[in-house]
Amino acid sequence: MWTDPLNSSRRAFLANSAFGVGAFALAHLLRQEGLLAETETPRKPGENLPMDLKPKPPHYAPRATAMISLFMHGGPSHVDLLDPKPELSRYHGTEYGGDVVYSFVNRANKKLLGSPWKFARHGACGTAVSELLPSIAGIVDDICVIRSMHTGHNGHEVSIRYFHGGVAGITGRPTMGSWLVYGLGSPSQELPAYMVLSDPSGLPVDGTLNWSSGFMPPLYQGTVLRPEEPRILNLDPPPHLRGRLQAQNLAFLDRLNRRHLAQHPGEADLEARIQSYELAAAMQTAAKEALDVANEPASIRRLYGLDEDATREYGTRCLIARRLVERGVRFVQLFLGGQPWDNHSSIRTTLPQICRRTDRPAAALVTDLKQRGLLETTIVHWGGEIGRLPVSEGNLDDSAGRDHNGQGFSIWLAGGGIKPGMTFGATDEVGHRAAENVVTPNDYQATLLHLFGLDHNRLVYHANGREQRLTDGRPARVVREILT
Repeated sequence: MWTDPLNSSRRAFLANSAFGVGAFALAHLLRQEGLLAETETPRKPGENLPMDLKPKPPHYAPRATAMISLFMHGGPSHVDLLDPKPELSRYHGTEYGGDVVYSFVNRANKKLLGSPWKFARHGACGTAVSELLPSIAGIVDDICVIRSMHTGHNGHEVSIRYFHGGVAGITGRPTMGSWLVYGLGSPSQELPAYMVLSDPSGLPVDGTLNWSSGFMPPLYQGTVLRPEEPRILNLDPPPHLRGRLQAQNLAFLDRLNRRHLAQHPGEADLEARIQSYELAAAMQTAAKEALDVANEPASIRRLYGLDEDATREYGTRCLIARRLVERGVRFVQLFLGGQPWDNHSSIRTTLPQICRRTDRPAAALVTDLKQRGLLETTIVHWGGEIGRLPVSEGNLDDSAGRDHNGQGFSIWLAGGGIKPGMTFGATDEVGHRAAENVVTPNDYQATLLHLFGLDHNRLVYHANGREQRLTDGRPARVVREILT
């Protein structure tokens, strides 16, 4: 039986239409208008912020407006990369006298493993960096290396959830990106506020929980781009529906919207009306343009390593990340498939491989943002969820690796109010435990929110019968020593 489309719901019509809005554009519009979660009556003062991605005022003047997180799943070995330990090399092969918690007891060894790689001081600041990271060594005057990170947990998932969601090991919590877009909205209404650039080899360890919105509506979760072209499917309408026919469909939708508003005066917010397809068309154009690196100058493509097999894929994603924040995306994350920094064995081979893939693109991102004037307001994060132990896992030969270590490790930050050209904190003499100016993931989160103009104690979402915060009411401090 034929049904008049004007009498069907707009949502049903859109679900069955095929004139080129595409799943990506439609999902964005639905999220932007709150149709992926139940709406509620207007909030009382102090309750949840409006459920949309319109720009919202921060608590105070921000230093940062965007962030790019280069998350290094698996636990980069700080004592081989960013935290030189002469004593570790001096006592290489001797028994470690401290207590060690192993994740893999069957391969445990208490023999100290000195780094096989040389460290040298670089830049005007003199920060020491391993020879495995020559490109990052070249930007040390622009970054802050934190050498005293501490989760207190050796496991991957437990520490990842601590970093992303604020509580160690707990699932169902919004991640950092979700909190940022909930609290601040987005400068761009043509692109998702929170975007995830995934890896061709698959999901990172802990999967989609890395960008989950948890107990918040799906509006605030990360939008995942495909790891290869086309990075967004169905952006273009089919050839037979382009031009005049698409214009007719847009006009038809406009009639549906007007009829709906006429039938429900004053209730547009309850339905969270679907935005016009003029915005959808603009979003289609904006997304295609933002993801197209073909017209970037040859010098920029070389900077990111697009001219070399080892760096082309990750370099392309770093370049896309710059293009996204340049166009108003609030939060961008780059992930690696699995956990390639998890060097339990043959570290002499496996660690140089992942360094070659990521070092040049990561440094290029900082350099490119700086030369465009974007580093002043864009935070770049590089680091994993844990580090590695100073003792050998397995025998002291070419098969040696390092086990997990959440007691002390390194990350680096740049831009957006972070003090450049410095190191902060320290581990003990062999790099096992954070010993000076310890920084927890909650401190890290409080500091980043502060740079965005948000007080981690005031940014509240009501769910599950209580006030929820990123730091969950746990001890957390803004690490002002690393701020300009």
